[in-house]
Amino acid sequence: METFRRLIESIEAEGAAALITLAETVGSAPREAGARMVVRPSGGMYGTIGGGELEYEALEEARAALAAGRGPARRRSVALGPELGQCCGGRVVWRVETFDPRDLAALAPLRAAEREGPFVALARLSADGRVARRLGDAPDDGEQREAFGEATTPVYLFGAGHVGRALALTLAPLPFTVRWIDPRPDEFPKLAPANATMVAAADPPAELKSAPDGAFVLAITHAHPLDLAVVAEALRQDRFAYVGMIGSATKRARFHSQLGAAGIAEERIAKLICPIGLAGIVGKEPAVIAVAVAAQLLMARGG
Repeated sequence: METFRRLIESIEAEGAAALITLAETVGSAPREAGARMVVRPSGGMYGTIGGGELEYEALEEARAALAAGRGPARRRSVALGPELGQCCGGRVVWRVETFDPRDLAALAPLRAAEREGPFVALARLSADGRVARRLGDAPDDGEQREAFGEATTPVYLFGAGHVGRALALTLAPLPFTVRWIDPRPDEFPKLAPANATMVAAADPPAELKSAPDGAFVLAITHAHPLDLAVVAEALRQDRFAYVGMIGSATKRARFHSQLGAAGIAEERIAKLICPIGLAGIVGKEPAVIAVAVAAQLLMARGG
C-alpha cells in the first residue's frame, strides 16, 4: 500500500485521515509488524492489519480518534487470545495516528520518497505525543526506523486486447509495476491502473532493450507474429525471470520450431511458458485467464 498517497488523498478529499500501524508483534499474529491501514472519516479504508476482531477493534479506535480531531497518537497492547478471542495466540501493539491539512507539508517529502520505491523513515514521539518522521539514514537518539513501501516486480505486458485488459486490472492491487505495451493506441482504455503505464510502441519488442534484469514478460497480443517477435527477443536476451505467451500446446509446438529456426538455443526455448496460467483453473473467459496468470506470476515472484 502507498501509505502516504492514501493519507494525502484522504486529507485533500475529506479533511482528515487516520493511520493504524501494527507497531509490535510477539508470537503468532495475523500480520507482521509494520502492517498498516489508512482510514477515512467517511469510513473508507485501505490496507489491512489482519482482519477479524483485531482489525475491528483498531478501526473503532481510529474512528474515535478521527471524531476527536487531530491529537496525540493512541497506542494499545492486545493479547489476541484472552482479550479478542482470536486463535493466533500472540500479542500485538497497535498505534493510531490522526492527520489533517496541517500535516500536508510534512507528508509531502515522504510521499515523494514513496514514489521511488521502498524506503525508510526515521520516527520519534514528539513532546505533543504525535509521531514525527523524517528522511535520513542515521537515526538520532529516540528515533526508530520505519520501513514503508513494497518492492514490486516489473511486468512487461504486451497486448491491450480483452485478456490484456483483464490482466492489467487483476495486477492492479498486487506487487507488480506494469509496462503495458501495444502498437495500437486506440486499444488502450482511457484510464489505466495506478501501477500501469500504457505505451503505444511502433516496435513493441524493442521495449525489452531497456527492461530491467529479472522482469516478467508476457506476450498476449492480437497477432501471432507479434507474439513470436516478443518472446524471441525476450529469450534471446536471456535475462528475464519469466517469459510467458498466451496460447495452446499446439501454438507452443509451432513457435518452438520457429524459435529454433531463428537461432535461439534449445535451453532458452525451454524457459518459455505456454500455455500461461496455473493448471487447474478452468475457463477461457478473459477474467478467468487473468486470475490464473496473476496467480502464476505471484508464485514466480516468490521464487
